[in-house]
Amino acid sequence: MPSLLITVFTLQLVIHLVNTIGAPAISNLLWVLWNKLPTSTSKSVEDQTRLRRDVVRLKREMNSTSSQDEFAKWAKLRRQHDKALAEYDEKTSSLQAFKTSFESSISIARWLSTNGLRFFLQFWYSKSPLFWIPQGWLPGYVEWLLAFPRAPRGSVSIQVWGAACACAIQLVGAAMTAVVVLLMQQKQREGPGMGTPMKMSARSGGGEKVKKEL
Repeated sequence: MPSLLITVFTLQLVIHLVNTIGAPAISNLLWVLWNKLPTSTSKSVEDQTRLRRDVVRLKREMNSTSSQDEFAKWAKLRRQHDKALAEYDEKTSSLQAFKTSFESSISIARWLSTNGLRFFLQFWYSKSPLFWIPQGWLPGYVEWLLAFPRAPRGSVSIQVWGAACACAIQLVGAAMTAVVVLLMQQKQREGPGMGTPMKMSARSGGGEKVKKEL
């Protein structure tokens, strides 16, 4: 089943990426993209941003206005500030409630499309061999382990193939991370070291000049 082999590998890769990036980061990204679209909350987000700017502007004007010398102007700014702040808090509370519901829906959809799909495939194809091993290549107990739990003996089950894909992806990811870290450390070491030979050559040149004068 070549298509099922690729499906299981791709699914394990997606699960690894989700775990590496993190569920909160993915939810925040989807929330930003959702508000960029013409949705029901995009207008509310724009109103919230406008109200936040108004609150900051009115607060700045209040601080620059004397409550004793210009009491009428200060009182008017205070009423406008309190009204804008109340509207901002109401809008923020409404958006936060919707965002909580949105993140819950995203979490359910993410689980169903990753781990839920993995569990379904492992249950549905638990008795199906993904591929066969040539007879006599491996000892009997190894063939039993590769066919665990219910695949025909002498084949590789979907559970074993999924675990092998997950381990391989994790090892490759760790190796790539280590290579990137080593390259960054090497670049940092080469940076300050490039100026050292120039200083040494300048010192040696000065020594030769002193010798010539002597």
